[in-house]
Amino acid sequence: MTERWRDQLHFPVELLYPARMNINQELADRIMRLVVSPEYRPCKPKQIATDLKLNDDGYREVRRVVKQLVNEGRLVYGSNHLVFSVGSVGGPSDSIRGTFRRALGGSFGFVRPNHAEDGGDIPTDYFVPPGKTMGALEGDLVEIKIQAGRRGDDEAVVTQVVQRARRQFTGTFKMSGKSPVVFLDGVPYKKPVSVGDVRGMPLENDDKVFVELVEYPDDDGNGGEAVILERLGSSKNPAIDTLTIMRQYALPDEFPEAVLNASREQSDQFSDDEVPADRKDLTKLLTITIDPFDARDFDDAISLEREKGRWRLWVHIADVSHFVPIGGAIDEEARARATSVYLPDRVVPMIPEIISNHLASLQPDKMRLVKTVEIEMLDDLTVTHTEVHNAAIHSDLRLNYEQVDQYLASPEKYVEKWGSEVCDLLGRMHQLAMQIRKSRFKGGSLSMDMPDIKLDLDRAGKVKGARRVEHTESHQIIEEFMLAANQAVAAWLDDMKLNFLHRIHPPPERRKLRQLTNFVKDIGIKIDSVESRFEIQKVLDTVAGTPLEDAVNFAVLKSMNKAVYGPQPDGHYALDMEHYCHFTSPIRRYPDLTVHRLVQKLLDGEKTPDDSFGMLLKLGHHCSDMERNAQKAERELIELKLLHFLSKHIGDTMEAVVSRAFADGLNARCVKLPVDGFIPVTSLPDDKYKFERRGNMLVGFKEGNRYRLGDQLTVKIAKVDLQDRQLYLDVIKNHTASNEVSGSGKKAKPKPNYKSKRKTERREKKKKRKR
Repeated sequence: MTERWRDQLHFPVELLYPARMNINQELADRIMRLVVSPEYRPCKPKQIATDLKLNDDGYREVRRVVKQLVNEGRLVYGSNHLVFSVGSVGGPSDSIRGTFRRALGGSFGFVRPNHAEDGGDIPTDYFVPPGKTMGALEGDLVEIKIQAGRRGDDEAVVTQVVQRARRQFTGTFKMSGKSPVVFLDGVPYKKPVSVGDVRGMPLENDDKVFVELVEYPDDDGNGGEAVILERLGSSKNPAIDTLTIMRQYALPDEFPEAVLNASREQSDQFSDDEVPADRKDLTKLLTITIDPFDARDFDDAISLEREKGRWRLWVHIADVSHFVPIGGAIDEEARARATSVYLPDRVVPMIPEIISNHLASLQPDKMRLVKTVEIEMLDDLTVTHTEVHNAAIHSDLRLNYEQVDQYLASPEKYVEKWGSEVCDLLGRMHQLAMQIRKSRFKGGSLSMDMPDIKLDLDRAGKVKGARRVEHTESHQIIEEFMLAANQAVAAWLDDMKLNFLHRIHPPPERRKLRQLTNFVKDIGIKIDSVESRFEIQKVLDTVAGTPLEDAVNFAVLKSMNKAVYGPQPDGHYALDMEHYCHFTSPIRRYPDLTVHRLVQKLLDGEKTPDDSFGMLLKLGHHCSDMERNAQKAERELIELKLLHFLSKHIGDTMEAVVSRAFADGLNARCVKLPVDGFIPVTSLPDDKYKFERRGNMLVGFKEGNRYRLGDQLTVKIAKVDLQDRQLYLDVIKNHTASNEVSGSGKKAKPKPNYKSKRKTERREKKKKRKR
């Protein structure tokens, strides 16, 4: 690659992912409740801020949120910039704004109105037929008008794409005759976009490239134009999958030299020979770490003692703040990244490895600096004392989750290997953690995490297989102690009424809980409603270990609001905790680092920390955005690598479970290889299928042609579309429906003859017209 070409590829990473403006959902809900209330009189954002009892920082945030709500069509500006609710001022009543969702593999889509999110009836997803989408892509904010369709149903026509969800895409470069083009990844367009003159660029057919669209294609994929930002490499190289996703989600390749130099300076200054005089010496305390077997950074360790009818728990967290001065080069880079990103074949760390894998990693047999949360509690789990220390520890043993699970299954086998003191400590940890866990769920906490997927890769980075990571008792031990530390720190800081980043999980909206209630009833779970945590947990317990488990867990997650970071002390709904923050992973999460710094100020005797509400509000938005970006990147790379693996297995059969039903087909989750595939309705056994929302199923007229949530299938890999990043499956057999028809010895309930009924209705209409 020439120097000139390399220079052309150098551009600021912040330009890679100009995400749609994110909204402070908690404040948006408060504004909407005020504006739609009967007492509201149209006013400017300044008065809204006053009515909500917000300060100047809050007023600026109100202006930002109101502007976004107007942009999304949930509010409107009247004369003199007064704020009105939708429908309270004149305007085109058939013009609606909403988020576009393109049907899988189709040229049509659906739009859910944004104003429907504010309550009321269950929102309608408006159908947008082929040729009426204006080229809208997944997640775009669009404006639509409603019109009567050919069948008399309401249809939508996209009249304007208001805001694009994405501008940068990866794709495959090709020469079409003498014209250079790029086939974009993850979009429905079968036609490529033009990329202008590429002479002098080291490009070959099938190279992966990173582009920015300057003109979006129309419905048919025509007219698209892009500029090439970077050549990623040959599509035959497995490592290109990772680089493709990193570019798509603006994940940085490496740290700037200034950041690395600052990290080296920290390393040169640190000595682990002796405990600093200003630290509490806990090096004699028996301490262990428990992490994944392939972990490289260890940011938490545990000590636990039982004394005179009470527990004394020490949760030691790596003191990253000691090595990351506020406002320095390392801090600025960590703040921008906000989180570490864990990809299948590499980690994009928030903090350079010199610190994260060395200085601040709680490696065994080395003195390490920590922030220690000391919690004393009685047998009934009543907390009698909490204190946070600047301390130093000496980890005695590094264990992984698999080893601890094996120990719990056969404790006697490990006494000689690890010693009786370590084994006794593990026994105490298990006893206390399970007691805390049982009490937490009895109090209303929810367990609704979806299982993680772990890819098995060869040396070249190709997928050999995949498996689910089970949330075993060893994981639960560490989880309970981390939750206890997070809660204890948040309660301490809240008692002093300080501003800091909480981990907030707002309660779900009643509308979504009504939808969830209907959903679980439709799939046969007997329950009156899911208005409380206890009822939701009862549903989760009912489906645990059944084919419905993933689908119901996903439905529950969809009904919940997303957890975010912010200065508001609003509590955590799913955990049923009034006080909660993230404190236990400062190596990989910037919010944890900010809480550590606040704790340090208090330990140093500074009574008035200078973190303002408005500044924390903005930082919370940024950290929440970067967290979501990281999660999307992780999920999409796993999916992409699995698709490459499955593309070599076209025609193979496997077991799957229906996880979702749509009008145009089914989603099915494969059992042994945890990946989702789409089954188009056109590939189902020949029949005329009707989508029934109640029951979440596709029903045909012929016996046995019924597909619903949780059905167990044998499927065949029909097609892998790497451009659309979609797996397509064909159904070989529906075992659940077959067993209901024949295996039980009972005849299937006859289906109503809709065809005959329609003929009768047509005859009656003709008779009326003749009369």
